[in-house]
Amino acid sequence: MCVSCDSDGKQQKNDAKPDFGLSRSQRIAQRSVFQEAYDSGINHVGKYMVMWLRSGEDSALRLGVVASKRTFRRAVDRARVKRLLREAYRLNRFRLCGKHDVVLVARRRMLNVKVDVVVRELLDLAERAGIMKKETD
Repeated sequence: MCVSCDSDGKQQKNDAKPDFGLSRSQRIAQRSVFQEAYDSGINHVGKYMVMWLRSGEDSALRLGVVASKRTFRRAVDRARVKRLLREAYRLNRFRLCGKHDVVLVARRRMLNVKVDVVVRELLDLAERAGIMKKETD
């Protein structure tokens, strides 16, 4: 049995099948929201990515992904790392909890790794950030 979070960020028991979707409403698109995440100063640095957290009234574990042109010159590389980040988050969103939006910034080293390495680091950063659900057996 897993412990999940309700809309207020409080943990509750849940036997339902996790949602593996990542709809438009679960993504961040506005520049101002990205800027608020950066301005909050809450970040966790990993080998392949940096996780920024944004708290606010409308925060609901939405995802924003950044792969800069300065870091990844080729468009195909930017697209690949953003796809890796989205996939890792999509597969593990049900393990996260709290009233935060997450912005993931890709680092250069991510260019030559597989999705399982990205997933491992995402979960490690989420644990450090304190947004992982507590699993019960």
